[in-house]
Amino acid sequence: MEQLLEYSIRITPGLVILTLTYILLPKKSIASKLFLLIFGFILIRDSMTPMEFWQFGISEKTVWLRFIDDGLILFVLALTSLGLTFGIIYLNKPLNKYLIWFGNNKVMSLVVGFIGAVIVLAPILMMSIGTPIEERGGVVSPDLLVPLLVLAIFGNFMEEVLFRGYLQGYFEKLSGPWRAVVLSGLLFATGHIFLAITVTDLGVAILLFTLYEGFICAIVRMNHGIIAATLTHGLTIFVLASGIF
Repeated sequence: MEQLLEYSIRITPGLVILTLTYILLPKKSIASKLFLLIFGFILIRDSMTPMEFWQFGISEKTVWLRFIDDGLILFVLALTSLGLTFGIIYLNKPLNKYLIWFGNNKVMSLVVGFIGAVIVLAPILMMSIGTPIEERGGVVSPDLLVPLLVLAIFGNFMEEVLFRGYLQGYFEKLSGPWRAVVLSGLLFATGHIFLAITVTDLGVAILLFTLYEGFICAIVRMNHGIIAATLTHGLTIFVLASGIF
């Protein structure tokens, strides 16, 4: 739990500055508000790396991801992320017009969310064939699978609300659905530049992956909503982090 306290102390000054800036923005500064929310998310996410809440690596053929071996911390991070997401939605009611939760058929939206995850994972898993699990982050304890799944879904729910909800919805109103999809994917990859280049040394590999993942999630969101995109994103991260394949 000391890690969580240190993590909170580390991110608080940045969040305070972002919050004060957000409060002082004119009500009509929609784009500025959206990007401040995303900056806040990037701060929260990227600060997990020096705290060793997660690790990234590159094997001979593919990238890998592992989270901290502590189920309690994973649950706390997941529930905190979920609470912050609901707080953002509640406090930004004028922006909620951009949030589309499901498509016309909720069951079909959920199915498409699963299919989206398969599409994102397929090239990664194919490139992993022949590479031992020890070279892809190692075996993950079965006790961590439930905490990992909860964190993958709840943590990426926030990211999808911001990128596929507010941002894609905003650009959809301005430029139409397909251009919004392209912008959503590009801006999603842009949001990982510091993670790829300054926070870690993964470089172009993580940028290509997030660009691809961002486009798939954006396409899923276009017709099937944020929940479907969250399933695509969350299940992708869960499979990569759990080492089940």
